[in-house]
Amino acid sequence: MKIDRLISILSVLLQEEKTTAPELAKRFEVSRRTINRDIEDLCKAGIPIMTVQGSGGGISIVDGYRMDRTILTSRDMQMILAGLRSLDSVSGRNDYAQLMEKIQAGSSEYVSGRDSILIDLSSWYKASLAPKIETIQDAIENRHILDFYYYAPSGESKRSIEPYYVVFKWTSWYVYGWCRKRKDYRLFKLNRMDKVRETAKEFICRNAPVPELSSELAFPRNILLKALFDPEMKWRLVEEFGPDCYEIQDDGRLLLIRDYSDIENLTMWMLTFGDKVEVLEPLEVRIKLIAIAKSMTIIYGGKKNGRN
Repeated sequence: MKIDRLISILSVLLQEEKTTAPELAKRFEVSRRTINRDIEDLCKAGIPIMTVQGSGGGISIVDGYRMDRTILTSRDMQMILAGLRSLDSVSGRNDYAQLMEKIQAGSSEYVSGRDSILIDLSSWYKASLAPKIETIQDAIENRHILDFYYYAPSGESKRSIEPYYVVFKWTSWYVYGWCRKRKDYRLFKLNRMDKVRETAKEFICRNAPVPELSSELAFPRNILLKALFDPEMKWRLVEEFGPDCYEIQDDGRLLLIRDYSDIENLTMWMLTFGDKVEVLEPLEVRIKLIAIAKSMTIIYGGKKNGRN
């Protein structure tokens, strides 16, 4: 990606006294014209780059700017490297690892030998996740339509989108883009996508807004949950909502009162507690749980198995 190449070129210029456009072109496997455009973009960004023509000439950063690296402390560099490592955990390529090597090589005085922050964003689906992210990134960079099959609670469908952002939110990965079927911007969960393919169809880039990813807008909480949990479920409540989320009742059970966004998901979540929870409200969830319990009784111990 271009931004990775710009950062890498800047890293090379900070580490070396002088280089040339042909050397950079060979190093990054692009044309000299591309390198010249990259140098122009770095200059526009305020990097004081000097080019000298002729024998002994080349590309370099003016003296003095090299000292600006001291604004990055050891802690700053550790945070940058931690971020790059987290991206590399889901990358199908080795781009971020190569970039880390370049940063570390040129900034050894700022980087301690101990990594204290380790972030792995790959989840349980790393084998299938990395190729999807790579395909989506290529489609975004090339401005190509992305085709895939999508599995949602409402059913399965084939989608074509104009992709704009790869998003990590709510412990999952998403792609945000203009859905040609819905004629609107949509967020698609990568784990629900199959047969992800970058097509050869180009699209004209829209003035796509940065996706609004606040939980309040994405999941409006208009359902009031009141439930009593067995004390041995305290660890789960603390893990999900914090140590002050419940009230201890006279019988020792834990009263949880929370706003929730979706009846179906709430019902499924209650089922994960088995008989360690009693839902007081909403009534709709109580009715659903009773129906599910009756159905499960039939499946596991009722007439279907030939038992009364």
